[in-house]
Amino acid sequence: MSRLISLVFFLFFFVSTYSQSEIYELRVYELEFSKPANVLHDYFQKALIPALNRQGINNVGAFEEMGEAMPKKIYLLISYPNMQAHQEAADQLSNDAQFKSDALSYMTAPSDQIPFKRIESSFIRSAKGFPNLVKPADDSEVFELRIYESYNEDALRRKVKMFNDSEFDIFNDVGHHMVFFGANISGGQMPCLTYLIASKDMVENKEAWSKFGPHPEWQRIVKLEEYANAMNSITRVFLKPLDYSQL
Repeated sequence: MSRLISLVFFLFFFVSTYSQSEIYELRVYELEFSKPANVLHDYFQKALIPALNRQGINNVGAFEEMGEAMPKKIYLLISYPNMQAHQEAADQLSNDAQFKSDALSYMTAPSDQIPFKRIESSFIRSAKGFPNLVKPADDSEVFELRIYESYNEDALRRKVKMFNDSEFDIFNDVGHHMVFFGANISGGQMPCLTYLIASKDMVENKEAWSKFGPHPEWQRIVKLEEYANAMNSITRVFLKPLDYSQL
């Protein structure tokens, strides 16, 4: 009987934890130098994003890097209620006559007109402390994408716990607007977590970060042995939304 109770408890914990998690697909398209990207932008704006919206997949984000980064990259962020929904969305696209018609110019374009080299795709599972994507304010023009790498899976677990227990509250206090957060379950740089914050401009972004370090709760938790060496590398990229982005 005790084994049965333990099994039921485990199943309840597993379902309650992961059934509430969203899945984020982050695609990065690395563009070829000097190739116009119109065919790709048209595909996103007129075919892919409308087709996803028809399936109920909304708030699709489309971004490019700020400044004069080389090579240029386009970032596409798609949110799903779970991993099964991702597969179902792909299946529905293959049977969507409207999508096939709208995407025809992209799908039949000659290879020398396709502007990207490859697509990098990562899947990210949201954390219990920030389980759902939050659409930012309409005047958000600066998006900061951060990837925190850890040296092993337990270090990543501890860093995610640090966010769940304290850092989300600190972000709120200092004026950072989180869009999504989660631990990566596929892609490069693993084990790692990824999150996106939105700001009206760089002034707002820098002001929020200036308040983060001195925050009393950060000063407390950063000294805890539990979180020592939980992260060993940070990737930071500033993005701006494209005209057709829904974030």
